[in-house]
Amino acid sequence: MGEFRLVPGFEDVWRPPVRPRQVRPQAVIGRSDMTPRARLRRIAGRAPEVMVKVTGRTRDAAHLRAHLEYISRNGELSLEDQDEVDLRGRTEVREAAGDWAALAELDSGRRANSPISVSMILSMPRQTDPIALRDAARDFARSEFGGRFDFVLALHTDTDHPHVHLSVRALGYGGERLNPKKADLAGWRQRFAEALRDRGIEAEATPRRARGVVRKAERAAPRRLRERHERGQGPIPHATRNAFVEAVRDAATRNDKRRVWEEAMVERQARLRGMYLAQAAVLMRSADPDDRVLAADVRLFVQQMPAIESRRMALAREIGNPPGRRLSPSRGRTR
Repeated sequence: MGEFRLVPGFEDVWRPPVRPRQVRPQAVIGRSDMTPRARLRRIAGRAPEVMVKVTGRTRDAAHLRAHLEYISRNGELSLEDQDEVDLRGRTEVREAAGDWAALAELDSGRRANSPISVSMILSMPRQTDPIALRDAARDFARSEFGGRFDFVLALHTDTDHPHVHLSVRALGYGGERLNPKKADLAGWRQRFAEALRDRGIEAEATPRRARGVVRKAERAAPRRLRERHERGQGPIPHATRNAFVEAVRDAATRNDKRRVWEEAMVERQARLRGMYLAQAAVLMRSADPDDRVLAADVRLFVQQMPAIESRRMALAREIGNPPGRRLSPSRGRTR
C-alpha cells in the first residue's frame, strides 16, 4: 500500500470545534485505526457514530438514590463498580448511594448545590452487540476514571438502542472534581469509539459538521413538547411557533436574504466539502486501486450530504418560498 498523501489542512475537517484540555498520547499514537486513511474510510463508509452524553447531576442523597435505583431498574439489574464488583438488589444499590452521599457530606469544601455524581449515557445503534457495548463502556470508564473516581455502570437492552448508564462520583480520590466540558465530551467520544473498534465494532466520533450536518439535534424537552402538540395533546411550543412565524413573515415579504450566521454556515460547509473533494481527487490519482475505490466512496459521501440549510431556511422552503434562492436545497451548493 502506497503512502497516503493528505491535502494540506484536510484533518481540520475532523477537528472538534473545541480545543482538548487534556492530551492522552496513548489514545492516538500507535493505533492503526487512527490513521487518516482508516478514519476517512470509516467516515465515507458511514460508520456508526458513538454517543456519549451527560444526562444530569445528582445534588442530594435522595436524588442520587433515585437515580441509581432507576439505572438498576430498582435492583433488578446489577450495577458494576470501578472494582468490577456487582451490586445486586435494591439494598446494595441503596447502600452504595448512601456511601457516596456520606462521603459528600464529609467534604468540607463542598457547596450546598455541588453535585454528588455526574450521570451519562453511552450508546450505539440498535444492531450493536450489547455485550461488546458494555465491555467497551467498561474499558472507557476505567481509562477515564479508574484510580481517580468511583463509578457504577449498568447495561440497558430494553429500548431500541442498547446503551450503558454510567454514574461517576463527582469528587475524586485526590480532591479533584469532575466537571466535564465540551472538550471532555469530544475526547470521551473518541476513546469510546476506540474501545468499540478494539472489539470489532465499526464506530466513529466526528463532529456533526464533518458529516455535513449543520443543525443541532433537538433537545429532549422541546422535542417532547413538539411531539405532544403533534399528537393533539398540548399547545404548540413557543420555539416552534416563533420559528414558523419568522419563516412565514420572510415568505410573505419575499425576504430571501440569509442571516449573517447562515452565510457563515454555508461558507464553512462549502470549504469543508471542497476539502473532501480535493482529497478524493488526490486519491483518484493514486496507483493503489484501493485508494481509487476510496476516492469514489468519498465523492459519493459528499454527494449524499444533507442540504446546507438552517431550521428557518428549511421551514421557509416547506412553506414554498425559500430565502436564499442561490442555495440548492438538495445539495447546498451555491450557484
